[in-house]
Amino acid sequence: MQIEIIPFNPSYSKDFYALNMEWLKLHFSVEPFDEEVLNNPKKYIINKGGFIFFVLLNKQAVGTVALMPIVDEGTFELTKMAVSPEYRGYKIGQKLMQHCLDFAKEQQFKRLVLYSSRKLENAIYIYKKYGFVETPLEANCAYTRSDIKMEYPL
Repeated sequence: MQIEIIPFNPSYSKDFYALNMEWLKLHFSVEPFDEEVLNNPKKYIINKGGFIFFVLLNKQAVGTVALMPIVDEGTFELTKMAVSPEYRGYKIGQKLMQHCLDFAKEQQFKRLVLYSSRKLENAIYIYKKYGFVETPLEANCAYTRSDIKMEYPL
């Protein structure tokens, strides 16, 4: 399977929305903050200095991830990672993760953080495998579904 990882292209904005909504509805519920960001990725991620990547297979977006800047200078949230259900099991999520880590190092980010849920055991396992470590979760976390915060120091 030959895949390509590309940076944000507005023509794939609908795929960013669809892939993430499908994942959220499968595992959780869609929170207002999700709806706002997914409907306006350019406004909430790209225009604020963030990045979105797409995994393409035959020019079809089958996965996506975002690096969203947060308050601390040089810190980005790894967020909105989703892979189409029919392409799970092909390690596309891991390829996206490695791409983000390589990109963060090239851009000299200070650290990456992510918010997740302990019920996503496979995801937590992969995060730890790639070197993320658990850190205290803020009381005012933007996601009510999150019960774990992890950090990757660069």
